[in-house]
Amino acid sequence: MPDPAAPSSRAAAAADCELCRQPGGLLVAETPLWRVVRVDDADFPAFYRLIWQAHVAEFSDLDAEARAACMTAVAAIERALRDALAPTKINLATLGNMVPHLHWHVIARWDWDSHFPQPIWGVRQREVPGGARARLALAPEQLDARVREALAALQPPASAAPRP
Repeated sequence: MPDPAAPSSRAAAAADCELCRQPGGLLVAETPLWRVVRVDDADFPAFYRLIWQAHVAEFSDLDAEARAACMTAVAAIERALRDALAPTKINLATLGNMVPHLHWHVIARWDWDSHFPQPIWGVRQREVPGGARARLALAPEQLDARVREALAALQPPASAAPRP
């Protein structure tokens, strides 16, 4: 049986991986380690996904420094959504059952949303008159800007680099 950790197995998995081949949503921010996209979902207009750039399946595949960078970015997205929208709850999920590539879902939820208190993949509980987007305090593009600003604040400024 082939070793799933062998380089050829990892390369084949990455070539067949949806998140290696496609952005996974509307690109909001990107670093060499991760990218953040907004998922286009009419029921959940404040649904972001942090996708690890390297093809790894599990959070424990990352070393301690990479895990810290990943969770710092996830927390920055969460904080931006909370500050901009004051949702009832933020849902964080890293399921990866359908796409075994490390990614985190960061989803602002409200007690009025179509599925609350069920998960977004659960059974619809109600219709939202006028649609969920109409109930947001900001347009999706304005929210993207807030998320982008929060993530940019994580990056050290270029001027902070040591001089030769």
